[in-house]
Amino acid sequence: MRVTKGARITAGTALLALALTACGGSTSSDGGTAAADQPVRMELGEPQKLFYPGDTTESEGSEVLAAIFAPLVGYDENKQVVDEVAESIESPDNTVWTIKLKPGYTWHNGEKLIAQNYVDAWNYAANQDNVQGANGFFSRVDGWADLNPGEGKTVSTKEMKGLKVVDESTFTVTLSKPFSQFKTMLGYTAFYPLPKAAFGPDGKVTEEFAKKPIGQGYFQIDKPYNKGTDQTIDLTRYDKFAGTKPKFTKLQFKLYTSPETAFNDLAAGNLDVHDSLPPSAIARAKSELGERYLDEADAGVGYIGFPLQYNKTYENVKVREAISMAIDRATIADKVFSGTRAPADDFINPLLDGYRAGACAACSYEPDKAKAQYAENNGPKTLELGYNTDGPHKEWIEAVANSLRANLGIEVTVKPFEKFASILDELDKKTYSGLFRMGWAIDYPSAENYLTPIFSTVAIKTGSNYAGWSNKEFDELLAKGDTAATQEEGLKFYQQADDILIKELPYIPVYFYRTNAAFSQHVKGVKINLLNQVEWTEVEKAS
Repeated sequence: MRVTKGARITAGTALLALALTACGGSTSSDGGTAAADQPVRMELGEPQKLFYPGDTTESEGSEVLAAIFAPLVGYDENKQVVDEVAESIESPDNTVWTIKLKPGYTWHNGEKLIAQNYVDAWNYAANQDNVQGANGFFSRVDGWADLNPGEGKTVSTKEMKGLKVVDESTFTVTLSKPFSQFKTMLGYTAFYPLPKAAFGPDGKVTEEFAKKPIGQGYFQIDKPYNKGTDQTIDLTRYDKFAGTKPKFTKLQFKLYTSPETAFNDLAAGNLDVHDSLPPSAIARAKSELGERYLDEADAGVGYIGFPLQYNKTYENVKVREAISMAIDRATIADKVFSGTRAPADDFINPLLDGYRAGACAACSYEPDKAKAQYAENNGPKTLELGYNTDGPHKEWIEAVANSLRANLGIEVTVKPFEKFASILDELDKKTYSGLFRMGWAIDYPSAENYLTPIFSTVAIKTGSNYAGWSNKEFDELLAKGDTAATQEEGLKFYQQADDILIKELPYIPVYFYRTNAAFSQHVKGVKINLLNQVEWTEVEKAS
């Protein structure tokens, strides 16, 4: 899962005016960074954690790991699965899957990539003792339950019986039940392999590795990353990479807590790729950046969430419905985001099969009905709404707060968190009890990915169910969708599960994203893929 820091808004504006306030970086006499060895620089918020693939479940850390590791599969422009490191992934029954690796891939330390590296990594991520955030993604593998006996119980094995190494380049995965979309999942961060060097004598992935991970992808990390102090993450192209290599040698992620500061840096030529600019920049970006401004369909969803598990203030669904109906989504999409968003009316994004226009009746704007229903159900007189300021959220969150104040007649306070990592940490620890801004960028192209990782019961402890919402019928429908004979049949069950979300509203869908990206005059060919990650093989330095 990748909960998102930003609203995927990226743009630029009048370069001269902003150059006067830009910070960071040095420029040549003509105003550009002209050094031949200048890295391609991308804006990033601080990753929530160090770089454990099985514990990286948010967009910032995933962006870094996607540059360091190569996935088994990728996705083309038609949202179809294409083999990457995998030579083949086959199953006669959607239960037993045989994965064969392409030859030639090596780790950044020179060791050969082998099937055992995947088995070791997946067993580690699936073990409850290792407390990995993506643990739940392995719940379909036979033997996962043995590694997850529950809180206070002892894990008696370190391996899932469903994982078997056949030979150096082949392993099999046996699921506890058929799952037709298993191959589709395998492009996600959780399914990256780990080298032998990742593990210490105790069998744990070391902090040393998590600071400076050894991957088998495009770039290798130059030095250990010190979370909280380092302002950049520096990478160098791995020239022995077996696949298509990037056309440039140095990549740098620059960490920001202010999208405005990053915006200024892009305008001044001190940043090359930016995907978290303030909404106020969009209109100017459209008119001033030309081909360096990208506006494309996106599979993400922006939400307002309720911490239902530990705050009973919002337990009445009629109160949640009233809050939803009081939000003026159209104005937020058209005015705050300059038309680069669409009001959300389903939990499934329109880019994916399974979306149904108008499915969420409580997502319609009905302020009079909302006010009456809120009062009739004794809605709280005050609400707090939290959001992260290292993404471009202030404007739309304030707009939501204004809608609630005006339409419900209540007091609404807005609580800013400096970093997305901070609000995630407080939600993980159950110490933040207000409504919260949340976003979702898909891990793989399936309607199921909008459901299981965010709202299933298993995702409360091993996923991204920050609401702590649990519904037995919802979980049962997901299981039926998973075991359906075809994806088409499974989709019907996923839509029924979606109907329960619409009825219960553990989150409120507010808008569907678009990818609005921008890049500097120093690079060309910037492309954002379906997973909201930069396609580094397409990027070139501009001559």
